[in-house]
Amino acid sequence: MSTPGSLPPATSVQHRLRTLTRVSWFLLGALFIFSGLIKLNDPVGTAYKLEEYFDVFSRDVPLLSGLFRALANSSRSLSIVISSLEVILGVALLLRWYLRNTLRALLALLVFFAFLTFYSAAFNKVTDCGCFGDFIKLTPWTSFTKDLFLLALWSIVFFNQRFLRHSFVQGTPGVMTMTFASAIAIGIGVRALGHLPYFDFLPYKVGNNIGQLMKPSAPLRYKYIMEKNGQTQEFTTYPDSTWTYKSMVPLNPEDGPKITDFRVWNDEGDYTSELLRGKKLVLIVQNTDKADRDRYDLINKLFADAKESRANILPLIITSSSPAEFDVFRHNANFAVPFYYADATVLKSIIRSNPGFLLLKDGVVRGKYHYHDIPSIGKVEEKLQ
Repeated sequence: MSTPGSLPPATSVQHRLRTLTRVSWFLLGALFIFSGLIKLNDPVGTAYKLEEYFDVFSRDVPLLSGLFRALANSSRSLSIVISSLEVILGVALLLRWYLRNTLRALLALLVFFAFLTFYSAAFNKVTDCGCFGDFIKLTPWTSFTKDLFLLALWSIVFFNQRFLRHSFVQGTPGVMTMTFASAIAIGIGVRALGHLPYFDFLPYKVGNNIGQLMKPSAPLRYKYIMEKNGQTQEFTTYPDSTWTYKSMVPLNPEDGPKITDFRVWNDEGDYTSELLRGKKLVLIVQNTDKADRDRYDLINKLFADAKESRANILPLIITSSSPAEFDVFRHNANFAVPFYYADATVLKSIIRSNPGFLLLKDGVVRGKYHYHDIPSIGKVEEKLQ
């Protein structure tokens, strides 16, 4: 018998299951919306991650290499579609709009993501799935665990839909609400695709000092894994010569350099230190094959204005293309400024635009501009004051 004022055992179980279902429903919808919005903030970065996957699959499944190469060429469109779909389905779930069909579509996405993260983890192919863009970095196994957690939430919601019968929107109002949500999601991604991310989570964001981020924020400490007489032992200071060195593990990796691969050079040698001194107007040309070619006149005008400026601004170009490719490109564009080379991945991290402008003052990033938003010399001088 139940005590006065308490729920019967069966009712108590039902109440707890209802609470668990509703918590799972809210978490699943909110996480999908959050994940989609983070990706839509930087659709170019999401596209880069998709290209990594397609490149891996084209090599691992040579019979379908043509298909994966075609998908890689459409990676930016796919980035918008997949990221928007996460947001749209998350909104539909929270509104309980066509709940069963929404859950089926969510399952398809979850299985797709789980496959990608498992493949990355099991075969060490893509070290960061890009699930939450550059906002939250996850290891492959952590990403896969996250997908299993989402699948668990989905299972709770799917098999207990009786506790979510009430739909918040339906009929014409439901269609209008979902159309509006879809337009907002797609619009956010398209706007970021044609300009720059709304929020920059990379080390080269405006305000960061590149030179400082290339140095550790505190002295690095290590533990040494050593072996003697078949025994392995850890030391925080290097032991005597009777021990054989096996490996070294950092104890405070979070204090290490945030930027480890930034280097700029030309035929005369390294230019990195010089780049991080004074005022620089830098045109980043990631790849000459895919660089926008409709704004040569505006770019050249800004270069000419910078040369004539009394603010002592040096215009230059950094590219990852080969010398032969870039030589043809700069002659076609009539770019008459010094040019240097850097790693392609670094340039993609610096700015999500090809080409795009970077303003540096003594190594501090003072501005970044998409080729759709080329600034005036007045704006450049103002930023570099």
